Amino acid sequence: MNSLTRIILLLALAVPFAGSPQTAPSESSTAPVTSAAGTTPTLAAASPQYVLRPGDVVQVKVYQEEDLASVSRVGKDGTFTMPLVGSVKVGSNTLAEATLIVHDLLVKDYLVNPQVSLNVIEFAKRRFTVLGQVQRPGTYDMPPDESVSLLQAIATAGGYTRIGNPRRITVQRNTDNTNTLLKLDAEAMANKKQQQPFVVLPEDVIIVGERWM
Repeated sequence: MNSLTRIILLLALAVPFAGSPQTAPSESSTAPVTSAAGTTPTLAAASPQYVLRPGDVVQVKVYQEEDLASVSRVGKDGTFTMPLVGSVKVGSNTLAEATLIVHDLLVKDYLVNPQVSLNVIEFAKRRFTVLGQVQRPGTYDMPPDESVSLLQAIATAGGYTRIGNPRRITVQRNTDNTNTLLKLDAEAMANKKQQQPFVVLPEDVIIVGERWM
């Protein structure tokens, strides 16, 4: 092998092959996704088990597919829209399940093994109302990623008045356009006679009755 051939060979080895895999960029080097208004949304922490609901704003990213990045609000029908796929049904699914749904839709017709990430950047407002014999009747916001028990809801409203009766609790609940009245005994819950805590749902109306004098 002459000197010229050796030089050409060394130069060829120094140049990376065009089809070789590239080093994945770090998370910090990825350009932030902006909303339609041009502002960068502040990411909120949501666990993979968080259940998506109408009003949540969801950010979608697909690794090395910048055209598929989107920020959209979950509608009343439980869907949001994203490029290429269109409408995606995610309502009542956990964040982890919704991520898999988007992944499977992309795999079905468009991409091979896409790396999808979903995050909630704005939580839908969730509220409950406490009325009757409590110190501070009113409507209260629920933590975005936590459940609220009946006892916690009553405590949030300041606890019982002097004539409040923890054994006479009524919860008005609307599920699938059906109104339901639930009669509950918060005293038994407090004394742990009823082991399973009663979980308050968004838009529940809790009414604390009076003691019979």
